[in-house]
Amino acid sequence: MSIDTEGLDPYQLAASAARVLAKETKVVHHDVLVVLGSGWTPAADAFGPASTEISVTELPGFSAPAVAGHSGKLRSVRVGNLNVLIQMGRTHYYEGKGAHAVVHAVRTAIAAGVKTVVLTNAAGSLNPKWVPGTPVLIKDQINLTGGTPLVGARFVDVTEIYSKRLRNIAKQVSPNLEEGIYTAFHGPQYETPAEIAMVRAMGGDLVGMSTALESIAAREGGAEVLGISLVTNLAAGMSGETLNHEEVLAAGKSAAETMGKLLVEVVRNL
Repeated sequence: MSIDTEGLDPYQLAASAARVLAKETKVVHHDVLVVLGSGWTPAADAFGPASTEISVTELPGFSAPAVAGHSGKLRSVRVGNLNVLIQMGRTHYYEGKGAHAVVHAVRTAIAAGVKTVVLTNAAGSLNPKWVPGTPVLIKDQINLTGGTPLVGARFVDVTEIYSKRLRNIAKQVSPNLEEGIYTAFHGPQYETPAEIAMVRAMGGDLVGMSTALESIAAREGGAEVLGISLVTNLAAGMSGETLNHEEVLAAGKSAAETMGKLLVEVVRNL
């Protein structure tokens, strides 16, 4: 399906993508978007067979992910009475495509009817008790990316950017889930020990390079947001080890089945 997107603003572009999505999936209205972060892609299989799977590049405004561990696929799956979109990979701010590209999937999903956005990511932990493989609910965030998807006088209340109601549902599914504050950096370089010390002083518990802009866009669009970080490593300077993307992917792969079951049960209880 060919659509002329030249000259469209980000919201019109998202609406165009949503129309193509409805045609390709044969689903007029989706209810939930689940964004899978680095290493989380295998968790998609826990949702069961997809009714449709497409490449994101088939939709207007999307580009292929540039990071290992992100497949660039979009699945439409039925979970109970809900139509669920599973985004297997995301665009990161450090790719240089701008904030609108980072949040395009969220805006497209909202244009497709989504009212609940589940954002997952791989994160470094400032809490030594949270070993690799530990899922942590995000209760708030600190946006140090230097960016925002909002332009002009778009004043969005982010007092409760991550829904307390959704966090309570997640804790009913898995009572041992703990909560933390996620701090987003621009990347792609990992944080220095001095920067981690700054985050600790600011009250942050987790660090990563995604999620913050998407959550802002989701709240702008009126959706509730649930954020879940999978701890893949201790933050810089805490373990004496160097950081690398391979360990992020390995931690995600090893926890994929558990994380997938958690996500499915949370969605079932929405």
